[in-house]
Amino acid sequence: MDDLSHGNPVPFFSQSRPGPAFRTNDGSNCDHNINTSTVEGRRQAYSLLLSRGLLRIALPLPAGAEFTVQSANNPYGCNETSTLSMYRRPLPAANLRFLSTVMWDGRESTAPTTQKITYVPGQTPMNILLADLGQQAMDATTGHAQGATPTAAQVQDIVNFEMSLMTAQAVDYRAGLLNQGGVTGGPVALATQQSFIGINDSFPPSFGFNPTGAAFNPNIFNLFSSWKTAVLPARASIARGEAVFNSKPITLSGVAGINDVAGLPTSFSGTCGTCHDSLNVGNHSVSAPLNIGVGDVTSPLDVSYLPVFTLVNIATNETVQTTDPGRALVTGKWADIGKVKGPILRGLASRAPYFHNGSATTLSDVVTFYEKRFNISFTLQEKADLVAFLNSL
Repeated sequence: MDDLSHGNPVPFFSQSRPGPAFRTNDGSNCDHNINTSTVEGRRQAYSLLLSRGLLRIALPLPAGAEFTVQSANNPYGCNETSTLSMYRRPLPAANLRFLSTVMWDGRESTAPTTQKITYVPGQTPMNILLADLGQQAMDATTGHAQGATPTAAQVQDIVNFEMSLMTAQAVDYRAGLLNQGGVTGGPVALATQQSFIGINDSFPPSFGFNPTGAAFNPNIFNLFSSWKTAVLPARASIARGEAVFNSKPITLSGVAGINDVAGLPTSFSGTCGTCHDSLNVGNHSVSAPLNIGVGDVTSPLDVSYLPVFTLVNIATNETVQTTDPGRALVTGKWADIGKVKGPILRGLASRAPYFHNGSATTLSDVVTFYEKRFNISFTLQEKADLVAFLNSL
């Protein structure tokens, strides 16, 4: 499935017929003018899938969009401007009960086909999530897998299976088991983690996104605090990294979806938890797509392997270049260019490369991105500890 699949792709080609992941409709870099008749040709055709685990996501420009596509400069040949080819990482098919939106751009949680996951009179957020996952399963089967339309019972079986899966890092090679010594890492504790749409939401209480009205708590993760005084250096490092995640000040500015929202300042001090506010999970607890600059052509990380789209605002003639228009290809809104959701952070150690476009090869690269993008003054110790913590989730 597009945003819900297991693990990383295996860099292997059968001498006979490639498997479903290697179909040219979305597994290859482009779906035309490619050579898949030889092993070497297939390696080239599927190079992004093999090197960065990226699938090609082809989406048309929405009717009534506030912008036009002036050009699409795609190094792999899909230069069409009516249907754009982006390249995105699959997300895990696990921990789905914590989702506040389905898929990177939220298109499976968007009217009219599906619903935004929120509190609606007479419904529960979980029922909306289940319906959104069902539609996603239907679309993935008929689209990406190019299979027959599944029955309602088959769709329900898929959703039931997905909802039963929980994953988290259980062991660290240096720190040992992550649920010993008074800490609560691993999947067992995660399975009982309280969660609901809006839990610990970081937007002001006046926005009403947290149904309990409780104030935001920046201590997002409380898994490893008991290791602060651990004798084993690796355990102490993880605990320090958790504290860095919870408390290191970050000046948030230029983030579309936060700094351009009415009622919020254009620049303010936050922490990692401002955007990753869901307790002990790390995604945003409400649907809040953001553009932190991961897909910008000016990203601190290398995005030279991605296409560059030049978009023009119809009303103002303003021009912007991006490697992925993100949610704007769902809503058609100029303000949504580059916005994607923040993913669940559990199980990160096995999910490289990182970000929706695979631009961060390691978790150290992820930390470096934030350091450069937001001018954070990390010490070398803080960076090492933060990486140790993220690897333990």
